[in-house]
Amino acid sequence: MAEKQVLFAGFGGQGVLSMGQFLTHAALSAGKHVSWVPSYGAEMRGGTANCLVTISDEEISSPVTENPLMAVILNRPSLDKFENKIKPNGTLVVNSSLVDREPERDDLKILKIPVNKLADELGNPRGANMILLGAYMEKTQVVEVERTLEYFDVIFKGKKEEIIQKNKEAFLAGIEYARRHW
Repeated sequence: MAEKQVLFAGFGGQGVLSMGQFLTHAALSAGKHVSWVPSYGAEMRGGTANCLVTISDEEISSPVTENPLMAVILNRPSLDKFENKIKPNGTLVVNSSLVDREPERDDLKILKIPVNKLADELGNPRGANMILLGAYMEKTQVVEVERTLEYFDVIFKGKKEEIIQKNKEAFLAGIEYARRHW
């Protein structure tokens, strides 16, 4: 696998950094080299937050880039800020529940998912980030989804069983949505 970088971006409190950490742990569990670089405004909840995850079979020379191959966008300000930074022919996954405009680029693979709506339907509004992450991982296969499911308990170690199950349910809903809509 060539080095792949994905940017996760949204408001603080949406689980942006958690999505990056989850992907980082899943990739480590799969034997990959990984880096996770978080960035957030002074006010965590409600301010902007993003993180860059780099995954590779080889040692990672630099964990930072201005132009990631993929982006997972949770809100409109993040789409406005990062859409033009994605590499040509890259992948853009968008939370269409909170992004009220179409992406402007036509050289990207785009998956729009109403994750807040889907999370509400599951009775798990806090699971929106896991739905988006499940869809992203299903479509990009940066880490095999089946392998990720094996490590759910490890990734969420210390959490209550009910929370682990709700997160797994949301993740699986994202996988299913991606299989049906892309």
